[in-house]
Amino acid sequence: MWAVRAALVIAVVASAVFAVTALLPGDAADVAAGADRAAAEQIRSATGQDASALSRLGDWWWGVARGDLGSSLVDGAPVAPLVLRRFGSTLAVAAPAWALAVAVGALIAVLAAARRGRRGDGAATAAVAVAAGVPESVLLIVLVLVLSTGLGWLPAVSTLPPGVGPVAAPEVLVLPVLALALPSAAWAARTLRGPAEDALRDPVVASAVERGVPLLRVGWRHVLPRLAPPLAQSAAVLAGAVLGGGAVVESLLDYPGLGRLLVGAVASRDVPVVQGAALVLTAVSVFALTAADALTKRRAGRP
Repeated sequence: MWAVRAALVIAVVASAVFAVTALLPGDAADVAAGADRAAAEQIRSATGQDASALSRLGDWWWGVARGDLGSSLVDGAPVAPLVLRRFGSTLAVAAPAWALAVAVGALIAVLAAARRGRRGDGAATAAVAVAAGVPESVLLIVLVLVLSTGLGWLPAVSTLPPGVGPVAAPEVLVLPVLALALPSAAWAARTLRGPAEDALRDPVVASAVERGVPLLRVGWRHVLPRLAPPLAQSAAVLAGAVLGGGAVVESLLDYPGLGRLLVGAVASRDVPVVQGAALVLTAVSVFALTAADALTKRRAGRP
């Protein structure tokens, strides 16, 4: 049943994205032809944009069922290779940002839970709450001003030279990774603090601490297993949040990822590219949430 639910969610989200894009004023033909109405009509007829929205959506889903995401309305390039190539670049940023956010967020949550009620606990909690609410765009501006303009440690943009992958230029990944990871880590810390406090109050954990077992071993053997279900759920939510926030960060830094491709495709009304990018992002997010839900149910002993 989980596969059916996941497929339905993906179908609904992708269809909703199509509907929202279709409701925007103008289309790819208008963008390409400008004020020339006759040329716009010719482009619309040649690319099938003169068909009804429902017909175009049905044709797109029929193509997806056959493994074909269509072609760009702007340059005619196949959508699937373009989306997959850009998704690889996005993963080079999103994967380390996600892993850093989950690890740092869990660590802060455990440390904050261990210091509950001690001096400075309230200030630390407030600082984490503020950090969790900072938009990626605002944090990115601060990071650029400090690390690029002020200290000169990093490039102010993340543009890649032609033919060069992100792995070959790791310095361009630092700013987008930090801009995505830091607010996400603060959000994870807020979310996981309650479960971390419950885990630390467990008699087994308290007994291990009283016996003088090193805190690192206590955390690894006793706290982390008890924190696994909420940690998995938080990690799944963060996967979608990091991918979503990546669109803003990639656009501001001129990083050639899937998020920037999506923003550009919406601006040019290139519906097949919008649909292909949305399909991939939705599928990854749904898979992460489904996996986290399955892990939680398994830990709870539910079918």
